[in-house]
Amino acid sequence: MTTTDPRRIPARVRIMGWFVLVMAAGLASVVLLVSEFEYDAIDDRVNRSLDQDSEEFRTFAANAITADGQPLRDPEQILRLHLQTQYTDPAEVLIGAVGTPEVPNLIGQGRTGGKGIDTNVVRQIITTEQSTGTVVTSAGELRWSRVEMLPPEQGDQPAGWFISGFFTDAERPEAASTVRSLIGVCAIALVLGAGISWFAAGQILAPIRTVRLAAARLTEHDLTHRIPVDGRDDIAALAEQFNAMLDRLDQAFRTKREFLDDAGHELRTPITIVRGHLELLGDDPTERAEVVRLCTDELDRMARIVDDLLLLAKAGQPDFLRPAWTSVPELTSDLDAKMRAIAPRAWSLEAIGEGEAWVDGQRVTQAVLQLAQNAVQHTSAGDAIRLGSALAGGVVSFWVTDSGAGVPPEEASKIFERFSRGASGSRDPQGAGLGLAIVKAIADAHHGRVLVHSPPGEGATFGIELPGGSR
Repeated sequence: MTTTDPRRIPARVRIMGWFVLVMAAGLASVVLLVSEFEYDAIDDRVNRSLDQDSEEFRTFAANAITADGQPLRDPEQILRLHLQTQYTDPAEVLIGAVGTPEVPNLIGQGRTGGKGIDTNVVRQIITTEQSTGTVVTSAGELRWSRVEMLPPEQGDQPAGWFISGFFTDAERPEAASTVRSLIGVCAIALVLGAGISWFAAGQILAPIRTVRLAAARLTEHDLTHRIPVDGRDDIAALAEQFNAMLDRLDQAFRTKREFLDDAGHELRTPITIVRGHLELLGDDPTERAEVVRLCTDELDRMARIVDDLLLLAKAGQPDFLRPAWTSVPELTSDLDAKMRAIAPRAWSLEAIGEGEAWVDGQRVTQAVLQLAQNAVQHTSAGDAIRLGSALAGGVVSFWVTDSGAGVPPEEASKIFERFSRGASGSRDPQGAGLGLAIVKAIADAHHGRVLVHSPPGEGATFGIELPGGSR
């Protein structure tokens, strides 16, 4: 039984946390950009207003005339006339000043002092070298622009000044309100995003949770649980891989169980025989020699059964085959030479395939020699046994045809099963019935198939067909 570490942060929480973190960073960037844009817009609007006021005054001063049509040159009169025609916003102020920078006389619209403008503020503005700037007043920060007026007579010292100003603090609350509203909207969006990410993470992780629960239910004796695959995304691919892993585990455990069952089934008889003879062993030397011979035969048979069982168990492993491009004519010739040494029969080679196939030559040799051994067990000395091979359509075939009693139709479907002994009269009663099962395992490992053809009274043909390709 597995336990959950209380310090472990669930994947769903981590996904939501990262989503909220990224979303918060994005929304914070948006708020900062909008805030910067809003305050830059205020500065731009104030600067344009100041520039417009200054330009309007320059135009008015250049075109101002007296009642008799003469150009107006007196700075004070120009300032008074111009200010009388202007209408300002609550945050805007227009001021004229004449005299000297040390003692300026103010000409304003209404009560400029009520807006925080006094002689000291004006003195600061007209004595600085810049024509624009910012000054702090009792009413707040004032952004200003100044236009200098020269005296009517000759001189390079200004005799008057036109000052346009704007209290920026009056504009900032609106921008601040916009930013606060945006922050509120972003906060709501962040909460909604967190909820949506929590729900979406749950939906995405649901198959993974199913995988975890399925893994928790698995045991060596119950590997039947599978995960339903829905969709074509990465999660579906994970479910497919998990199901494939379960299939491989199921096959591995099945092979293990079959090996244990088969070993217990087949080894019990020779062990019983050996034990029985040893328990009844007497003092007669002749009897002792016979018992030793019988026990040795049984031990040899046990060794062969174990070897065959191990081969069948290994057939399901990935490294069971080592395929390579193999010459079919050379492989067929080698098989013919090896088969002739098995037993005295009328061996013949009836067909040879041409080309190369992608197969494991050693395993194919093992399978065909097993077919030849099977044919020997069902024939007598001098009987005909034929070997053939073919390569066509990307399929390589090997077959062995004997002249024995053949295979009854009712046995053809089960003759390749483990421990299946045909009723047609094998001449090797000590066989375990694993030979043809080994042939089938080798064919299955190549993704091929086994075949048997036995017309009545004409012997039997056993073969394998392997999709080995050709080149």
